[in-house]
Amino acid sequence: MIDKDIIAAIATAEGRSGIGIVRVSGSRLGSLIDNIVGKPLAPRQATLAEFRASNGEVIDQGLALFFPAPHSYTGEDVLELQGHGGPVVLRDILRRCLELGARTARPGEFTERAFLNEKLDLGQAESVADLIDAATAEAARSALRSLRGAFSERIGELADSMTELRALVEATLDFPDEEIDFLKQVDAEGKLLAVRARLQDVLSASHQGSLLREGIHVVLAGQPNVGKSTLLNRLAGEELAIVTELPGTTRDAIRQTISLNGVPVHLIDTAGLRESEDPVEKIGIARTWAAIGRADLVLMMVDSTQGESTADRAILAQLPASPSRVTVMNKIDLVGRPPALDKSGDDTRVWLSAMTGAGLDTLENAILEAVGWRMQGEGLFMARERHVRALEAAAAHLDRAKGVGGKLELFAEELRLAQDALAAITGKFTSDDLLGEIFGRFCIGK
Repeated sequence: MIDKDIIAAIATAEGRSGIGIVRVSGSRLGSLIDNIVGKPLAPRQATLAEFRASNGEVIDQGLALFFPAPHSYTGEDVLELQGHGGPVVLRDILRRCLELGARTARPGEFTERAFLNEKLDLGQAESVADLIDAATAEAARSALRSLRGAFSERIGELADSMTELRALVEATLDFPDEEIDFLKQVDAEGKLLAVRARLQDVLSASHQGSLLREGIHVVLAGQPNVGKSTLLNRLAGEELAIVTELPGTTRDAIRQTISLNGVPVHLIDTAGLRESEDPVEKIGIARTWAAIGRADLVLMMVDSTQGESTADRAILAQLPASPSRVTVMNKIDLVGRPPALDKSGDDTRVWLSAMTGAGLDTLENAILEAVGWRMQGEGLFMARERHVRALEAAAAHLDRAKGVGGKLELFAEELRLAQDALAAITGKFTSDDLLGEIFGRFCIGK
């Protein structure tokens, strides 16, 4: 256990609520408990108590829970004082803890101590924040699976397989006189390919988990009056954007997050793209192009009553190769055409009516397919961009190991580097700078 000073924080959200919690963690909390609660606390049992100030005056009455080390969230002694959720009351309780020798906890410091005291690995610790920040029910379930160790278990299995292969290689390096075409003798290449295939499965699942965590940023683009704002309202299920027949009604980006099959989708309705002398509209158009540059997917909207015009083709020509795009042929209700999906190579077109909603389900499926979403149900876990990068780095080292031929020293070195990349995910090998960046994004009290 890491022996550190005592930390304290209000663990519930700011504002008024029925219940508020002050959390304390550290070693030897007996004196602090005596001074605030005034009586001993049975481990892991809620005790009705009065929380007292230094002059003996009662600050509040509530429940006190004591979790002695090492059987606590942080691995240290933990005290939770659950009182009424008024900001003044909670600040007074926290102030009393600070008077008794605690200091204010940094953001994420409770979970950081859980990691340092080996109650959680780094992947599990990150999933605590992901669970709190989850934007959809599916994202919350996936974060909980990661918190319970599903992701870490997959990483551990890969690391164990690499350890076994490294042991065979490095044992041969220790006894070079007995080496007789070692790589073929023990089928090292076959074992390597098996590990690489399993890593690819984890990498694919991690891409899906990253989509769940980050969401998909979708920009609605096109000429004025093609129905972008109407489509935003239809997808969101409420009137968010003003819809008129006047070109240039939308001057600035309108953002809304929706859920498609449990995946957060951040929709951005933008100003229509055209030549304009209006200084305000020109700013909106510039912001549209900036939003397109940051998007994961562009819905290029076209008025099907007019067909794809020269102006539409000019916009398409200016769109960058990345992000992906789907062309939306809108207003089919005015031309009597049924909803449809047309795919030709990388070109995807959806025929729909934003006004009536016809074809909306087809568009929703096309959005998810365009960004590579594949529903994986109970096998899905939450992942971050750094996890994906680490897995990609490990895969690259395994690919290089396959290409070294019979050079065992290089083979062993690439295996070691691949294993180091995996270890960075769970925190077996992690820099202090990375820890500071990760836990600094947590809320105070967690």
